[in-house]
Amino acid sequence: MTRSLQFRLSAWLSALIVAIAAVGGVIAYKTALHEANELQDGQLKQIAALVTPRTLPVMEREALARVAGAEPEAKLVIQTIGERAPLAVAPDLPDGLQNAIVDGTPWRLAIETLDDGTRVVIAQKTKGRDEIARNSALATVMPFAALALVLLAALHLIVGRMFRPLAALSAGLDTRPEHDLSALSGDALPSEIAPFVVAINRLLARVEASVAVQRRFVADAAHELRSPLTALSLQAERLNASELPDSARERLDALRRGLARTRSLLHQLLTLARLQQRTDADATRLRVQEVFRNVLEDLMPLAEAKQIDIGVSSVEDVFIHAPQADLTIMVKNLVENAIRYTPEGGRVDLATGIANARPWIRVEDSGPGIAPGERARVFDPFYRVLGSDVDGSGLGLSIVGTIAARMGATIELADATPRGLVVTVTI
Repeated sequence: MTRSLQFRLSAWLSALIVAIAAVGGVIAYKTALHEANELQDGQLKQIAALVTPRTLPVMEREALARVAGAEPEAKLVIQTIGERAPLAVAPDLPDGLQNAIVDGTPWRLAIETLDDGTRVVIAQKTKGRDEIARNSALATVMPFAALALVLLAALHLIVGRMFRPLAALSAGLDTRPEHDLSALSGDALPSEIAPFVVAINRLLARVEASVAVQRRFVADAAHELRSPLTALSLQAERLNASELPDSARERLDALRRGLARTRSLLHQLLTLARLQQRTDADATRLRVQEVFRNVLEDLMPLAEAKQIDIGVSSVEDVFIHAPQADLTIMVKNLVENAIRYTPEGGRVDLATGIANARPWIRVEDSGPGIAPGERARVFDPFYRVLGSDVDGSGLGLSIVGTIAARMGATIELADATPRGLVVTVTI
């Protein structure tokens, strides 16, 4: 959070607003308090001006009476100096406004000398005056504090809205498929962020060019190797028709198996290169059962050679909107992997269905399965699980992962019952 530009901007602006509000509140409070005290002093002066030798006895008597609804602390005392009740005021106090402590209580006094020489005091407790002044000052400051809180909330919303395009750009970049290296759009971004977007777009362009060179190299190398490999395969077939000693025929059979593995590797390399180079493909509405049938027709000889019980265990008619070639290659690689890793006399089941409005395809086998710690890496090119004696190139699941990412599908690997592997692709 401390490294977040949005957080630091909001924090500093909020601190600035709070500081200004605090200073403004203190100034407003002191100003209102001073004005309230001056107002009350003015009232004491006005009352002192109303006292005359003729009105003094009446005003002294009425001041002692209790006024309904008035605060006792704010009650005024009017009396002649020299009298004990209710205030014992020193007789030598000068005329005018002043503070004094009488019997341990602070008072605000207005002393006036009448025309007949009588000295009169109009007094009010300082505590009551201060409470009235504080209430008046707080009444002035409270709206100011409320507006400061509203300003803080508005600031948070405004800063969040200003950074929203940047957050949307980050979220869009984070959810992009790994093969999408297209340029970012900086139309809605602030001008301060635009240079970073331009730099990122240039980096993406350089990465795309580098990846394209690597993919073309793989595809060109695979194409170039097909011709000599085909020639070697033809020579091996012709040699197989000749009379050979048993030891030579064993070596020839090993050579033919190696050539077959190499042809399979080249085929998968070309398939992976084509999938990675293609940016888009026409999606059609495909019937999954028909895709299963086409894949089983191609792989049935491989399953029969190992006496594997293979078939479709679901009868639900499911349709998927996807490129036909991609979906067929994905299912074919999954089924071919299942057949290769399932021991003789084993079982491979294909199934499809719909869960939560999303179609899924499942391939289950009775082979050795994949340990949970290996499942994240089996989609890497050329990665093979250690201890496996099955011939393969390590590209089958990599092709499946590439197609799934292009289609926006998710792949889940789980253990089968009682043993084996279950691969579920949710479109």
